[in-house]
Amino acid sequence: MDACVRKLTADRLMTCPAITVHAEVSIALAARTIADHHIERLPVVDDEERLVGIVTRRDLLQIFLRPDPEIRTIVVHDILDRTLRLPPGTLDVEVRDGVVTLSGKLEFRSEILLAVRLVGLLDGVVDVIDHLTYRYDDTRRHGREPASPLGADDHGTNKV
Repeated sequence: MDACVRKLTADRLMTCPAITVHAEVSIALAARTIADHHIERLPVVDDEERLVGIVTRRDLLQIFLRPDPEIRTIVVHDILDRTLRLPPGTLDVEVRDGVVTLSGKLEFRSEILLAVRLVGLLDGVVDVIDHLTYRYDDTRRHGREPASPLGADDHGTNKV
């Protein structure tokens, strides 16, 4: 065996100091750390800097491989029903390859903004296509202003 190969030890291969994340950090931060440092595996440590696990690039990709029916169920039941308390069937939700399309009419524009934001934050959602309309623009200074007389608004939708 070659002398160079025999003297090769783990400390010569590892990143020093070790790049780690704490167990409480978000998945997004863990993914950014892996990408920024061009590493495949990221040690996860507790408050006392003890190793509690390893996150890999593959682990992080699994989040984005959530099946479309599962994404739709979470959007309908957790976001629209439980969080926004919308009556069942208020919005149509379609999911294809992680892209969520929301269609329907809500009472207030702020509900649309919130729904789109919450759906977009859901793990596994690649994009949100907004085909939502509203009756009142409560985001304007004077509150409950009805939609424009022509039926179109700056949201790019038709409210007739």
